[in-house]
Amino acid sequence: MAALPKLSGWDDTIVALATPPGIGAIGVIRLSGNKAFEIIDQLFNSKRLSEQPSHTLHVGFIKDGETVIDEVVVSIYKDPRSYTGEDLVEVSGHGSPYVLQQIINACLKRGARLAKPGEFTQRAFLHGKLDLTQAEAVADLIASNTDISQKAALHNIRGGFSLQLKELRERLIRFSALIELELDFSQEDVEFADRKQLHELIDEVDSVTASLINSFQLGNVIRNGVSVAIIGKPNAGKSTLLNALLNEDRAIVSDIPGTTRDTIEEVINIDGILFRLIDTAGIRQHTTDVLESVGVQRSLEKMRQADLVIYLFDVNEMTPNELLAIKDDFTTQQTRYLLVANKVDIAGENSARNKFKDVPDVIFISAIRQNTENLKQRMTDVVLEGKVQTESTIVTNARHFHALQQLRAALQDVRKGLQDNIPGDLVALDIRRCLHYLGEITGEITNEDQLDYIFSKFCIGK
Repeated sequence: MAALPKLSGWDDTIVALATPPGIGAIGVIRLSGNKAFEIIDQLFNSKRLSEQPSHTLHVGFIKDGETVIDEVVVSIYKDPRSYTGEDLVEVSGHGSPYVLQQIINACLKRGARLAKPGEFTQRAFLHGKLDLTQAEAVADLIASNTDISQKAALHNIRGGFSLQLKELRERLIRFSALIELELDFSQEDVEFADRKQLHELIDEVDSVTASLINSFQLGNVIRNGVSVAIIGKPNAGKSTLLNALLNEDRAIVSDIPGTTRDTIEEVINIDGILFRLIDTAGIRQHTTDVLESVGVQRSLEKMRQADLVIYLFDVNEMTPNELLAIKDDFTTQQTRYLLVANKVDIAGENSARNKFKDVPDVIFISAIRQNTENLKQRMTDVVLEGKVQTESTIVTNARHFHALQQLRAALQDVRKGLQDNIPGDLVALDIRRCLHYLGEITGEITNEDQLDYIFSKFCIGK
């Protein structure tokens, strides 16, 4: 790894609570830095932990002077075999916020300082234990709340993304070095870099980059979920459908049109994807109820903002021509949508299917009977489009996405330069731009402000 910036204060010994604040069975305090063992030896009198083997556990009392604070288990990890690459101590005590704060205060009195958000992981990065994509994946794993987001984060922590970029970077460096070597022999008109092979490499790197860029749409779904607006005319059964999807009575249901006056939002996990379901007020063109009118406007706004629209209609009242017109409107507006025919328990499913046989892709359900499995499957299909391959890299980070876009633009410049037979020094300059953007992603090229911004989004204690 290239030389990394030496940040101010990174030689300090830091301390922080590593478990969530609040009362619990246990709480873990993390202490890292060159004074970690000096400080813990003053607090843990049973034995000198600095003389004990790394990766061992020790039971005893933490004392501040003569005052016993808690009976604890201390885990020790010696430089460089620790998460941070420094001497690291973890104190597991009873989960009283007061007791844990007393232990932290005792560490502060003996020369430690409070850790900043993400500072333990930042030190792991600075000591070469992780590259920047792996460090950011740690935060993604902590924030993961579905099976897919967990697997995507683990793939990056294990270095899947990093290895892919590292291989491409090394091959570009090799060609860049050969081209720059040609400059030293410019009077002899020799070529060390095979231009045909360089063309092939640029095409390969461009293909990989394009694939990674295209994965960001799916990555955004995995990381942030999908907003789904359930819209339709009053009394189509939108609130009943919301309750059926959630398997609980969340929305008020009645036969009176306009019962839902405002939007109701709930989250459901379907096959590892979080769907934020938005039950909206029924949309009808003319109403004298002021509150209902406001609710309709909010429904339309939610529809425009949603990633997916479920248009729910009463199969007994909708006509095929009316539904085709609605379908055309969604297509014109480039809205991702599902057409869902409700109340087939009244009409009979065969009769309903025959009625709308000329309208493709209609989903037939009875929300009141909660037969929504087909709808759930179609929701995941339309969002994922069969793209989930957690063994491959899925870009979920906006910073990576923007760097990849810049990388692809630089690759286009290299390709154009080769086609136009521009001088080798200009080709080498464009290749160095490619290397710069690859290095920005993995952290070979970075600065203190960028690192502070990235790690400020982490938890304190991680």
